[in-house]
Amino acid sequence: MTSGDFYDYFDLLDEQERETVLRVREFMADQVAPVADEAWTNARFPHHLIPELAKLDIAGLPYRGARSLLTGFVVLEMNRVDPSIGTFFGVHNGLAMGSIARLGSPEQRERWLPPMADLEKIGAFALTEPDGGSDVAAGLRTTARREGDTWVLNGAKRWIGNATFADLVVVWAKDEADGQVKGFVVEKGTPGFSATRIENKIALRTVQNADITLTNCLVPETNRLQGANTFRDTAAILRQTRGGVAWQAVGCMMGAYETALAYARERQQFGRPIAGFQLVQDLLVRMLGNVTCSLGMVVRLAQLQDAGVYKDEHSAMAKAFCTARMREAVGWGREIMGGNGIVLDYGMGRFVADSEAIYSYEGTREINSLIVGRAITGVGAFV
Repeated sequence: MTSGDFYDYFDLLDEQERETVLRVREFMADQVAPVADEAWTNARFPHHLIPELAKLDIAGLPYRGARSLLTGFVVLEMNRVDPSIGTFFGVHNGLAMGSIARLGSPEQRERWLPPMADLEKIGAFALTEPDGGSDVAAGLRTTARREGDTWVLNGAKRWIGNATFADLVVVWAKDEADGQVKGFVVEKGTPGFSATRIENKIALRTVQNADITLTNCLVPETNRLQGANTFRDTAAILRQTRGGVAWQAVGCMMGAYETALAYARERQQFGRPIAGFQLVQDLLVRMLGNVTCSLGMVVRLAQLQDAGVYKDEHSAMAKAFCTARMREAVGWGREIMGGNGIVLDYGMGRFVADSEAIYSYEGTREINSLIVGRAITGVGAFV
């Protein structure tokens, strides 16, 4: 049990699932933690970790019959140490592989998923655009035009994680013929596709987010996701991955809580550890309360997913609530650590910065709140 799992939710996993999670925990502690600060500071992805990550055999777990509870705890363990590595894996495993697994034809799944599961091919997911985020359902500007057995893609995407080095990029574009959103797998080296790294980020700096430009980019019909024919198909992927982001938030705040707790036990002020001061204990308990209630929510969400009865509003509620509680928790952790909380040396700085990105992507708190609001009132209030 990690010290942040106060109600022992880890015990809901069976023995084999616990062994998988513990392998991930060991990998993150032994191989990721020692290089995380340097990678974050230099905004460089540690590519040497990919073969080691592949040995864990966790990519594609959701598409091999694993329970959502297991995949959730895997996400938690990654983000508990490094939200950047957690985000890299979420983009590859959740968004990219998820799109192919759910919306690809049998031939496409057979062609792409095995090498992606082995991390021999890395995936990315290109939906957000420079001038469109929350309004992407109606405001998608990237276009696709069919010419025989080839599609011509034109447009731009922004904030696309992994895109600078991904082998397969799932690009969403509006079909000029029928106005519907369709999905395309653009392979590395395709003419007309370019990805430029976004510089000067203050969060998830290790993640290689990119601006993508598509200029008469030619994609064969065999690379069009055969099950992606409207934005509703896109939304089905987002429903699943929003739940994953909620697990990310739990991992991030659990890591922050454990860091603050360890610091409070060691930091001396007025001749004794600050863990013995009432106000510090109050902040630690608030942090732990946020972790515990959020972990309970995502565990229940995983159960709904496994039962096949979860809905958009369930994922939206979890994403909105857990990321808001995360933002509070890492702030309290920073407060406990004072000035030491804003530098990387003491372990809190990355959680504080990275939480800001997790709070915003996969639908803002406001948009996810409106999804839930529409479900409970029956009235849409988006515009």
